[in-house]
Amino acid sequence: MSRFKIAIIGAGSIGFTKKLFTDILSVPELQDVEFALTDLSEHNLGMIKTILDRIVEANRLPTRVTATTDRRRALEGARYIISCVRVGGLGAYADDIRIPLKYGVDQCVGDTICAGGILYGQRNIPVILDFCKDIREVAEPGAKFLNYANPMAMNTWAAIEYGKVDTVGLCHGVQHGAEQIAEILGAKDGELDYICSGINHQTWFIDVRLNGRKIGKDELVAAFEAHQVFSKQEKLRIDVLKRFGVYSTESNGHLSEYLPWYRKRPEEITKWIDMSDWIHGETGGYLRYSTETRNWFETEYPQLLASAGKPIDAAKRSNEHASHILEALETGRVYRGHFNVKNNGVITNLPADAIIESPGFVDRFGINMVSGITLPEACAATCISSINVQRMSVHAAISGDIELLKLAVLHDPLVGAICTPEEVWQMVDEMVVAQAEWLPQYAHAIDAAKERLARATVKTRDWKGAARREVRSIEEIRQEKEAAKLRVAG
Repeated sequence: MSRFKIAIIGAGSIGFTKKLFTDILSVPELQDVEFALTDLSEHNLGMIKTILDRIVEANRLPTRVTATTDRRRALEGARYIISCVRVGGLGAYADDIRIPLKYGVDQCVGDTICAGGILYGQRNIPVILDFCKDIREVAEPGAKFLNYANPMAMNTWAAIEYGKVDTVGLCHGVQHGAEQIAEILGAKDGELDYICSGINHQTWFIDVRLNGRKIGKDELVAAFEAHQVFSKQEKLRIDVLKRFGVYSTESNGHLSEYLPWYRKRPEEITKWIDMSDWIHGETGGYLRYSTETRNWFETEYPQLLASAGKPIDAAKRSNEHASHILEALETGRVYRGHFNVKNNGVITNLPADAIIESPGFVDRFGINMVSGITLPEACAATCISSINVQRMSVHAAISGDIELLKLAVLHDPLVGAICTPEEVWQMVDEMVVAQAEWLPQYAHAIDAAKERLARATVKTRDWKGAARREVRSIEEIRQEKEAAKLRVAG
């Protein structure tokens, strides 16, 4: 097999890049390749390249690793391009959470739809299209773009429809949900099988089998409610299972912000969330977690470097799809996974232009989706609500039409359950002004938005009173930790 090139955009995400790298090198046929790393941060690039070089040296591999802040140079001749970027960083992400909260829109993550996810898409899509332009112009002809970045559906939609690049979106929600089901049923490796289908972050286990025996709703509900941990952490998710009849892939916190029923009243939110970890529904939970751990690799770098000197253990290859897709395409060994692609009739009761997440098989001929899947009606209805928002959001990001952007936010299920149209218009103006440096397509609309805000009459509300649901600043988090240390010392 001739050497080929894999480019990773956003390679400064050190932990994830290291995982993808070792996964790919777990396949013998994929070891004589070049990895071209690119990121905006020279510092992070230097750290990750040192780690990956150590892995190559320790395992005596022919793999070549290069690193550059020149993205186009990294993409030259690449056969596969993997993206894991966060446009705007934590600064813009904080606006995604804090500004909507002023209007009563309480998000745990805010990276898929809802007000935060929609604005995240507006920042990402122009950059995704820049990636696609470079891929078309300098990458290997027919190069495949593997997108890991959120908002998954919007980014993948833009890359396929407007970027004109062969793109697949990859996530791990299905794998994590399956791990939970396997645990509650006591399933061993290879005993659980399932069909999971829908859209990213709203994917549904529509057929679950244990050693070939079909597992129904009642058995799943009983098993989840009997589990000492999941029964407390996944209360909302279990409630949806009871009502819809199928289990969702998404965590308690994620799922809660895609549905208009569980996060619209402050006094109701605490009934459904669990504060043992951010992912179970804490207000701004992922922002807090990301803020606290933003530089974790700085303190753990010596350990990361030390572990890089050990032999690669192929048995510990992760369930991230990327390495398995590359293996199947390059060797012909068939891989079954769940992929984000354009629907085109694969799911019969979702729109043809939507980006779906559904089962498919990969071999030398590409990704081949299982067609003819029909979702339960409640699942389809929920997905379609989000798809309509995604479609408007993508079109707004492409056109720079701020009125269409506001309509997309207005039609978001959770936002629509909380805000009046006047509140939505003002909230979007505030978000666009705050994030103007990452929104070039709206440059023409910023001054008018500022003028509207200067004479705004809508009063924002204080929805942060419930215990521990406030979005905290870095300094507040530091002070809390110092106070805790003093209490222990005393």
